[in-house]
Amino acid sequence: QVPLVESGGGSVHPGGSLKLTCVHFIDEYPVRCMGWFRQGQGKEREEVAAIDSDGAAGYVNSVKGRFTITRDDNKNTLELQMNDLKPEDTAMYFCAASLTDYSLRFGMAIPPADQYDYWGQGTQVTVSS
Repeated sequence: QVPLVESGGGSVHPGGSLKLTCVHFIDEYPVRCMGWFRQGQGKEREEVAAIDSDGAAGYVNSVKGRFTITRDDNKNTLELQMNDLKPEDTAMYFCAASLTDYSLRFGMAIPPADQYDYWGQGTQVTVSS
């Protein structure tokens, strides 16, 4: 079974909103830090947002004030509310989970991709007029 499953992607106009949801099926170990990454066509995968086990969140500068990451550990879900979407937000969005807890308090940096243990298969977000 795929450990992480994303949903909620789609096509919107600039200024629109989408909410991405990730459900994880990781039962044998506690999931600590979780994050969202994205990869545009022909581009490298980049961090978008992350949230630690205490609920502290971090964001890449380009999405601050527009995106909000939340988690519900009772439902094993991670969400990304994306508002005021721009064409440059167009990408495949991936959910990731780490068994290591990285504190995001006090503006700590989002852990890079190689610090995550599990990945979803992605959901496409397209922003165009």
